[in-house]
Amino acid sequence: MADAHISSGGISSSPRLLDQVRGKIRLKHYSLRTEQTYLDWIKRFIRHHGKRHPREMGAPEVEAFLTYLAVEGRVAASTQNQAKSALLFLFREVLEVELPWLDNVQQAKAPRRLPVVLTREEVLALLGRLHGTHWLVASLLYGTGMRVMECLRLRVKDVDFGRDEILIRDGKGFKDRVTMLPATLAVPLRDHLAHVRALHERDLSAGGGETGLPYALDRKYPGAGKDWGWQYVFPASALSMDPRSGAVRRHHLLDHCIQRAMKQALRDAGLAKPATPHTLRHSFATHLLESGYDIRTVQELLGHSDVKTTMIYTHVLNRGGRGVVSPIDRMGMA
Repeated sequence: MADAHISSGGISSSPRLLDQVRGKIRLKHYSLRTEQTYLDWIKRFIRHHGKRHPREMGAPEVEAFLTYLAVEGRVAASTQNQAKSALLFLFREVLEVELPWLDNVQQAKAPRRLPVVLTREEVLALLGRLHGTHWLVASLLYGTGMRVMECLRLRVKDVDFGRDEILIRDGKGFKDRVTMLPATLAVPLRDHLAHVRALHERDLSAGGGETGLPYALDRKYPGAGKDWGWQYVFPASALSMDPRSGAVRRHHLLDHCIQRAMKQALRDAGLAKPATPHTLRHSFATHLLESGYDIRTVQELLGHSDVKTTMIYTHVLNRGGRGVVSPIDRMGMA
C-alpha cells in the first residue's frame, strides 16, 4: 500500500498520516529498520479494519487486531508484541490518544526456550571456516558479547586500542556501554582498519567519503561526516543511497551478509545446532560464567537492564544436570 492519507471513505492521494508517523520516529531517532517495521504494522492494522482512519478507532480495534494475529495468524509472542508497540506508538505519539489497558487481548504464547549455545570447540570450528571481514565480525561477537548490529554500527572513534576497550553507543534501549577489546583481536582489527582507511581516502579523492551522522550532527558539525573517526569500522563494499536523505554514501555492512556467511560456516564445520550470529553472544555470556565471572559483571558487559535477563545463562549452565551422576552410571554396566 502506498503511503497515503487515510479517511473514512478510504485512501486518498494526500500523504499525511504515514508521513506524520515517519516524522515522529525520526524525531525520536529510531532506526530505519524500526521505521519500516512500524509503518508495515500500521498499514496492516488499517487494512484489517477496512481502511478506516485510526482516529475513528481505539482500544477495541487494537485488541481485535492483536487477538487476530495470535488466534488466526498464530504469530509468535515477539511478533505480536512488535505489532503492539507499533500501534501504541501510532496512537500515543502521532494521534496523541492514550489507549486504556489492553486487557482483552489474547496473548500469543511465548515458549520458554533456552538459548542455543556453542561449546568452545564448536566456536573454534566455526571461526575456522570464516575468513576476512566475516571472521573478524564473528570473532568480535564472541569475544565481546556485542549484538550483531552493535558491531556493524561501530565507528572508528569508538575503538580505543590504548585502553583495550570498545564503546558501544546507542545499544538496545538507547544505552551506551563499554566492553573489552580482546587482545587476540587487536592486531587483526588494526590491520582491518588500515584497509578501511585506504578505502576512505579513495572515496575522499573521488569527491565522496561522507557517512551519515546520528542526531542531525551533520548540521551542528558541517563536514564531520567525512572525518576518519566517524567512519564505520565495517563499511559496505559499495556506495548506496540513504533512503531518508537521498544522499549517496558508504553505509555499514549489512547483517544478512554475516548471517549468510555464518550459515555456510556451520555447514562446512558439520555443526547441527541452529546457530545464528546472536548465538555467539549467548556463547560469550555462558563461557564467562563457566570461567567463574560473577553474573553482575556479565550483565554489565551484555548491557542488560535487569539481572533476571542474564540469569537465563545460569539455566544453560545447569542444563543436563551437570555435577549430578546418573543412577545408570553408578551401576557399572559398561
